Amino acid sequence: MIHAELSKLLRNRRTWGTIAIIDALPTLVAVLLAMTDLGPRPGTGPAFLSAVLTDGTLFPLAALAMVLPLFLPIAVALVAGEAVAGEAQQGTLRYLLIRPVGRTRLLVAKLVAVMAFVVVTVLVVAVTSYVVGVLLLGDQTVTVTGPTTSISGSPMSTPELVGRTGLAFAYAMLCMLGVAAVALFLSTVARSPLGAAMGAMTLLVASTLLLTLDAAQALHPYLLTRHWLAFVDLFRDPIRWDEVVRGVLVQGAYVVVFLGAAWASFTTKDITD
Repeated sequence: MIHAELSKLLRNRRTWGTIAIIDALPTLVAVLLAMTDLGPRPGTGPAFLSAVLTDGTLFPLAALAMVLPLFLPIAVALVAGEAVAGEAQQGTLRYLLIRPVGRTRLLVAKLVAVMAFVVVTVLVVAVTSYVVGVLLLGDQTVTVTGPTTSISGSPMSTPELVGRTGLAFAYAMLCMLGVAAVALFLSTVARSPLGAAMGAMTLLVASTLLLTLDAAQALHPYLLTRHWLAFVDLFRDPIRWDEVVRGVLVQGAYVVVFLGAAWASFTTKDITD
């Protein structure tokens, strides 16, 4: 079942079209940075931003910061929202369940497919932004401008940079698992995939707006989008783990609650479509 869902995902032209659109934004920004004076000149401005402009190996982190707040979660909401509701709308859900496939197994297969989309998208963005960054912004490891610097301005070795980058992308995937859990739950209760996706996006928009309101400050630590950019703290020296750990706990809570709700809803759902 998992193999079938993954095969369906990877053979879908819409999957690769969505990934291409998400991947285009960081590439366009890299071209603009290389051809214009939009950013601070090397050696001026914030240490990390200055380093990005002179070291293309750091550009995948900038790319992650670009796609994480908006474009990637919208894509995840659309894919996860279609997981169950799309099958129901097309009339294929009943036929899937007629086969000797348990509902829990089917739901797990759908979740794995959604997370596979996240992993593939993040990897494509990471590889593309690395190549584009090195080609357009340069590779500091082959220049005499000095080692890559952290946000704090201290040098980072190549193994340290690779390790922190890996943690940052793993953290981003966990954040998107939270979005996937919400959209998958809505997909089990909504009649249309668009309704499920819109419901998930409404939660994301509401979370983002509440973060700007002082009156909602008591809710800020528990909002879904509150800690999404906490991966930046992984590039401080020393690493500030507080926000990262809080982010992991908040995203983990959303995953547990909404996946549990999705399982309870789907396993007791009366399939009539």
